[in-house]
Amino acid sequence: MAVLPIRIMGDPILHSVAAPVDEITDEIRALVADMYETMDAAPGVGLAAPQVGVGLRIYTYSYQDDHGAPWRGEIINPELWMRPLEPGVPDPDEESEGCLSFPGERFPLRRSPAVHVTGTDLVGDPVDIRVNGWCARIMQHEFDHLDGILYVDRLDDGDWKTVQKIARKRGWGRPGAQWTPGIDELDA
Repeated sequence: MAVLPIRIMGDPILHSVAAPVDEITDEIRALVADMYETMDAAPGVGLAAPQVGVGLRIYTYSYQDDHGAPWRGEIINPELWMRPLEPGVPDPDEESEGCLSFPGERFPLRRSPAVHVTGTDLVGDPVDIRVNGWCARIMQHEFDHLDGILYVDRLDDGDWKTVQKIARKRGWGRPGAQWTPGIDELDA
């Protein structure tokens, strides 16, 4: 297993729709193992294959719920259904999120409060998840990566302008920008 470099906003793979996984091979299993190691080293609560430069519909997630119970897994070729968004302005204390592909920053973003995700795991068994709250946010965030969408792409105009300033200042927003957890220090 290895910690992989994480692509940063502007890299073309982050802005492209990922391809379905046709077959679960040893290479796919090794990729997922590396994704877990990278996600844990970052540290993050989710990681999509495009974030490590692989344009396939796979993501991993890892989270401890309010009772300390671990919630960890991978989803291959996920499909996502969600409850409609509730209108209103996101609460910066309760609805802010960050991203390993725009590291060191958090912005408020309204997400659906509940989702249903299906797909398969590494052994080809069906995955069927219905979650609310923070776990639903993780599922939506990672699913967006598979469709070439970063959470910063969904921000309002004021926050989007701030994102652009940060990206310019840090030299992001260009092909090839990346960082490796445990190796690179980020200017946050």
